[in-house]
Amino acid sequence: MGMTPSPRPARVIDLETMRRKLQAKQRLVRLSPELDGLEMVYSLASDPDSLYGMPILAWGLREDGEVVGLVPWMEALTACHQLDDSEHGCFVGYRDPETEELLDVAPAHKACELEHAAAYFDYEETREITLIQQIPDTQGTHALCIDDDNRPWQLKQVFGWRLYSDGNIEALLADETLVESTPILPGDSCLYPGRSRHRVVYFFQRSIANRIREQDPCTLEALALMVVTDGSG
Repeated sequence: MGMTPSPRPARVIDLETMRRKLQAKQRLVRLSPELDGLEMVYSLASDPDSLYGMPILAWGLREDGEVVGLVPWMEALTACHQLDDSEHGCFVGYRDPETEELLDVAPAHKACELEHAAAYFDYEETREITLIQQIPDTQGTHALCIDDDNRPWQLKQVFGWRLYSDGNIEALLADETLVESTPILPGDSCLYPGRSRHRVVYFFQRSIANRIREQDPCTLEALALMVVTDGSG
């Protein structure tokens, strides 16, 4: 007569630990500015027959080895392939304007550059969050800054971006009262991380920022709707 096998104890799965491990693998560890004009291509549900292009600001290397294009999008410097909103934009691919080639993944030369740089600048991990890298903004990105009080919103130029050891990226804005010399460069003491002073920061390309300054009616209407929607949340 055979023996009845004893039931195995139930395995406890710590979903929170698994989530943290997955996030750690997706953490950005190195940035490289895009200086050759490569673009992100995206589509909109409102115009399904058209494709739109947006300049890539930088490329990022994740801890798991994946290389992603990064664009200032809404409230963050966002990985292109994370754009998955039919209303605001769905990622299609990367485009080289010179060759018209459409790529599904980052170009090999950028992946090689980032991998070598990450190996060279191999920082020792610490418990405290530290500054890993700082790059200039080369596209004239602007930030719409909204505060908790009743002060009017501010439109400020982004001068650079900081990558921290936890993978977060912060935009560098200038405190005009502390500017000692021009042009303002990353590393100047007048610069501060946007979210250290402002409750909400929205990013815009230079062309949109110029329309805001020129008080273009359609742009201001869309901007007012954005601010009202944010304030009611």
